[in-house]
Amino acid sequence: MREPIRDISRLQHILEQIDNTQCFTSGKSLSDLDNDLLLRYAVVKCLEIIGEAAYMLTNEFKEAHPETPWRQIINMRHVLVHGYYNITMPIVWTIINTDLPALRPQIEQYIEELTNNQA
Repeated sequence: MREPIRDISRLQHILEQIDNTQCFTSGKSLSDLDNDLLLRYAVVKCLEIIGEAAYMLTNEFKEAHPETPWRQIINMRHVLVHGYYNITMPIVWTIINTDLPALRPQIEQYIEELTNNQA
């Protein structure tokens, strides 16, 4: 059962994995991602965790925050895990450089809101 109290923890997991992905790819290029097996696996794992954490958020929380593309985030996790043979590094690179930077401030805001509501 998904509990609202756990939403903060799931959001913190998402933020941590965004930070890990940014750390792993700082100063790197798409070519580096294509040619570095360890980097590729690390980044894909971070994206899987982001998708799983998004999936585990309560439905109430996700419905209250429709500005975040929860369904797309969760679906990407399904592709990474179940459709791994369809993964292309240019798509992953776009997620890293476009989607995650846009997602980060939203997640920070949600954590702050939930933390303030508990106080």
